[in-house]
Amino acid sequence: MLRAIKFVTGNQNKLREARQILGVDIEGADAGRLEEIQTIRVEDIILHKAEEAYKKLGAPLIVEDSGLAFLAWNGLPGALIKWFEETVGNEGILKMLSGESDRRAVAQCFISFHDANGIKIAKGELAGTISETVRGKGGFGWDQIFIPEGHSRTFGEMTAEEKNGFSHRRRAFENLKKLL
Repeated sequence: MLRAIKFVTGNQNKLREARQILGVDIEGADAGRLEEIQTIRVEDIILHKAEEAYKKLGAPLIVEDSGLAFLAWNGLPGALIKWFEETVGNEGILKMLSGESDRRAVAQCFISFHDANGIKIAKGELAGTISETVRGKGGFGWDQIFIPEGHSRTFGEMTAEEKNGFSHRRRAFENLKKLL
């Protein structure tokens, strides 16, 4: 079933992770630039992007988006984390958090499946903390500052196989498989 679904993403790292997690060679698809509404709620963004991508492609597809919510900041940056990364980088994010004693965070991933019957949304979350320094060379985005609960290393210090064994993205894809 998942082989016939197109994964709308321009991020080859996410496509590679999806293939590793699902164990199938799903096809990447280009729906052009999708408008991304501005909100900290990842689930609102994923719903909007799924509808827009389906209008463009007219074929069964999945769209994924993730966020990182800091508990001390009442959920910020959430889905806006990519803008934080692009403007100030992981070092800047750590600098902004330097005065915070509560460094807990929740990694979130939402995956939508859209076909002629409508949209289904799967969610995966993983609690953790934000490191004091950038650590590791692996992963992408904020992987080098997120330490999953129960671990001492950031995602950036783990191999792809280690991370994909329990990540927020894995949890979302497992929930998607249950929905389908």
